[in-house]
Amino acid sequence: MAAPAPPFEQFYAYRRYFPVAEFTSDGERVLFVSNLSGQFNLWSVGLDAGRPEQLTTFTDNAVRGVAVSDDGTILFIADHDGDEFHQIYRIAAAGGWPEQLTDLEQVQHQLWPGAWAPGGGRFAFSANARRPEDTEVFVQEEGGEPRYLFGEGKYTFAASFSPDGRSLLVVDVHNNTDASLFLVDISSGEARELTPHEGEVKFNPGPWAADGSGFYVLTDEGREFQGLAFLRLDTGERKWVETPDRDVDEVTGSADGRVLAWIENDEGWARVRLRDLESGSDLPEPKLPRSTISVLGSGLALSRDGARAALVCDQPTRPPEVWLVETATGEARPLTESRSAGLGSLELREPELIRYESFDQRQIPAWLYRPDGDGPSPFALLIHGGPESQERPIYRAYVQYLLSRGIGVLATNIRGSTGYGKTYQTLIHHDWGGGDLEDWRHAAEWLRSQPFVDSDRLAVFGGSYGGFAVLTCVTRLPEYWRAAVDIFGPSNLVTFSRAVPPGWRRFMAKWVGDPDTEEEFLLERSPITYVDQVQAPLLVIQGAKDPRVVKPESDQMVERLQALGREVEYVVFEDEGHGFTRYANELRAWRLTCEWLERHLAPAAP
Repeated sequence: MAAPAPPFEQFYAYRRYFPVAEFTSDGERVLFVSNLSGQFNLWSVGLDAGRPEQLTTFTDNAVRGVAVSDDGTILFIADHDGDEFHQIYRIAAAGGWPEQLTDLEQVQHQLWPGAWAPGGGRFAFSANARRPEDTEVFVQEEGGEPRYLFGEGKYTFAASFSPDGRSLLVVDVHNNTDASLFLVDISSGEARELTPHEGEVKFNPGPWAADGSGFYVLTDEGREFQGLAFLRLDTGERKWVETPDRDVDEVTGSADGRVLAWIENDEGWARVRLRDLESGSDLPEPKLPRSTISVLGSGLALSRDGARAALVCDQPTRPPEVWLVETATGEARPLTESRSAGLGSLELREPELIRYESFDQRQIPAWLYRPDGDGPSPFALLIHGGPESQERPIYRAYVQYLLSRGIGVLATNIRGSTGYGKTYQTLIHHDWGGGDLEDWRHAAEWLRSQPFVDSDRLAVFGGSYGGFAVLTCVTRLPEYWRAAVDIFGPSNLVTFSRAVPPGWRRFMAKWVGDPDTEEEFLLERSPITYVDQVQAPLLVIQGAKDPRVVKPESDQMVERLQALGREVEYVVFEDEGHGFTRYANELRAWRLTCEWLERHLAPAAP
């Protein structure tokens, strides 16, 4: 008698980690953010991987960015019910209850790991506190009031202080593929652009040299991929350090200036590299399992003496963990164990990287998850959000569950995805529902052509931009799908573009289209325009407090489908925004998704 298939909950018997892995000032513990308590709180763990200590006890707030001062004081940001109006909190060096420093309901505060000035006592952050449309940089003395420094009319972020504490490095974001760096004098506010350039070039700041002569920077200047360079302040010269034929996703350095660490994106896998800057030689490659990192990063950090590195990474068959690396030897070990209730004993499957050809002969990368057996099996097409993001071989509990039920998954990186060069990424600009539609069509055709696929039982699912993709597929490619799940996806590009957060509105004309001057174009690309063509049963999931894709985007699609008599189910989470911060909500949403796909992809009754 065959053993019963594992229940849905067993695949979710783990806790999630946000990409934060900051060392305490003494280097003896690592701070991380996890929903171990059912909500994303701040925790710390010793280097011996002992019992984690919970530093915050939020039930409705989710912790995000963290910064640690030289004296051990901790700053972090947290929002409420996923509304993304992050507020700043402080935990004293001696520990204790967090003190809330800001309380501005409609203001988004942003905090980077380099927020503290050397020696502490002063920190920098970004906020849209003066005008909703602008994200500006502020400086605050401990115990004082925020002082505006830089960023009027811009979308800027405070990166890090110079080693002497007199200047602040600021990122001015023009769009996803274009940014510049400024050096701002803390006293006068005088700013100097360090990276003037023509065309679209990304500049992302890295660690400072210990002597303040310059800093490392990630840039795709003159290249398809983002490489690692060093920028000298006196000349402005940018000298290449590493130029692989793949993106360098992250870089950090030790406070003593001795060790440099960076992560390369190798077809979605993460390659961590370390270098001793005093000798100029590479340190041993970390002995990590074959891993990947979140599209939001890994939280890569070095202890102040460069002896250890920490990061959050995961594998296709193991959820994320906080890892510690001894930089001198490359020895690596997990500091956390997120799995419980027998998850570690399940037989989980790794994906295969395939490529299929689209309408313009481009090769589209995709991760193929095949269930046991020769098939033919039902398959679901999974489309990531962004769209300027990347599907990576992370642990996806719902994918592993579907595989256990005999349903395969093809997770695509259609045009616009990151990690494949700037040309590929920019193909999506001002072309939502254009070339990407053909990439989805060709994905479905590729699946139909495989002998292990049941071509009559295909589904499509995804969230955010992936939700837009789902709605586009079921309205404009209705002949392919037996079922679909849309998770907070835009249905009307005109109303979507007008309702995004104020700071994003400056980007929408380039990313998607101008709702004031291109309404006809946007409607022609909108799923709502073709709603009468829907054939597949559709499940729609939405967060009531979503600030990015507001609830009316789902409301209008569901109302039209109901009026047409189509099969549609609508589930709204009143205490969530753009995603899931509560473990119970996440579990329910993905259970509903998997049950919907199982039910509609089941073989037809004889």
